[in-house]
Amino acid sequence: MTHPGILFMRALSHLPLGAVRGLGTLLGRLLFVLARSRRRVALINLRLAYPQWSEAERVALARRNFVYFAQAFLDRSWLWHAHPGLVRQRLRITGAVDDLTREGAVVMFAPHFYGMDAGGSAVMQQIDRPACTIYSTQPNPALDEWMQAGRQRFGDATLLSRTEGVKPIVRALREGKMLYLLPDMDLGPTESVFVPFYGVPTATVPSLSRFAKLGHARVVPVVTRLTDYGYEVKVHPAWPDYPSADATADAALMNQRLQGYIDEMPEQYYWVHKRFKTRPPGEASFY
Repeated sequence: MTHPGILFMRALSHLPLGAVRGLGTLLGRLLFVLARSRRRVALINLRLAYPQWSEAERVALARRNFVYFAQAFLDRSWLWHAHPGLVRQRLRITGAVDDLTREGAVVMFAPHFYGMDAGGSAVMQQIDRPACTIYSTQPNPALDEWMQAGRQRFGDATLLSRTEGVKPIVRALREGKMLYLLPDMDLGPTESVFVPFYGVPTATVPSLSRFAKLGHARVVPVVTRLTDYGYEVKVHPAWPDYPSADATADAALMNQRLQGYIDEMPEQYYWVHKRFKTRPPGEASFY
């Protein structure tokens, strides 16, 4: 039996983009009022990242942030169900595209902006080489199947389960697949290092450096922005001299450069995630 939410998304895919975005605006405003726990998380994150702002400025940004969250979620309707030609029309890849297509292994640094699924779809559809990404299984089987199908809709795309460990990822890189990696989340203390993020010691998984090193790959940032026409997927030039011999220093550099991307569009970053949850021993929780 098809999940009713999936049926809704399929129906939504036939609407004009303006209508989908309008529904997203209404849903985001509603979520900002009703999702009190996530609103609290977003505001705590913004206080830590932007202490120089007034509380009114942070609340205003959080309100816009919830709208972008909802719009990007509903955009999965046309990303995963609309005609491929329409999807291509709404996804524009710009920047250093040659750094994705030229010879050699590639790890794409794809931060958690709300356009992350659109960025993945654009790369899989418009860059003519196989790619893979890491996937966490969803609790609901119907939704899990839907999300897996959506993320593998275009191109030669492979989903690698997070539970399978490092070996399949490294093998994929050495086979010539690009890796679409989203490493900027708090995954707990086990494999993390504490490095600054907006001046706060933050548990950071050094997987970007690790996979690049093991896969003999260059790191190419891919940052996706929600726009009026759909999405801009900006490919930044490959980072020179990365990774280094120091994984902790690499993690700190990743966070530093990530801050620069976020500061260009803080309203579209994934502030509803408890990014500062894991604390160094003896430190109290922010949340």
